[in-house]
Amino acid sequence: MENLVRQGKVIYVGSSNFAGWHIAQACEAAKARHFLGLVSEQSLYNLIDRTLELEVIPACQAYGLGLIPWSPLKYGVLAGALEKAKEGRRAAETAQRAIDKNRPALEKWEALAKELGEEPAALGLAWLLSNPVVTAPIVGPRTMGHLDGALRALEIELDDETKKKIDEIFPGPGGAAPEAYAW
Repeated sequence: MENLVRQGKVIYVGSSNFAGWHIAQACEAAKARHFLGLVSEQSLYNLIDRTLELEVIPACQAYGLGLIPWSPLKYGVLAGALEKAKEGRRAAETAQRAIDKNRPALEKWEALAKELGEEPAALGLAWLLSNPVVTAPIVGPRTMGHLDGALRALEIELDDETKKKIDEIFPGPGGAAPEAYAW
């Protein structure tokens, strides 16, 4: 990657699906070579899949990497899937398994979104964007309505009480490691 940067073929280097340890190794190796190294990490991160909070997010914060979450709405499951379960990708087997596994939380999630007057998708993206390490989620709008909904997330500011309610619905791992599991 260092050679590609020197040759002008790439400007910056990012990683994808690295563990916190791998991020640290890559950043320390780059530092030892006086090279900028990684600037971003692309990983699975959404309200249902929050294990990144244990080590990847702390590593990104420590080394100044931006986090680019993929599948920010869990195959559309966090986008109001209970109301739309019969349409589009939510009818796919992977989405149906996620819906079945998370149904009680999804019921509370969709009720909270309704209470706040927001679409669940926009609210889920706003939650990601409220984390300062998140640069931008990778969204896959298939319609202008999907794009407008994703852009709405930029306007939503979540207060502490709303974030607390979200954490009650979708509890994360309890913070960074090792404190999340050792104390």
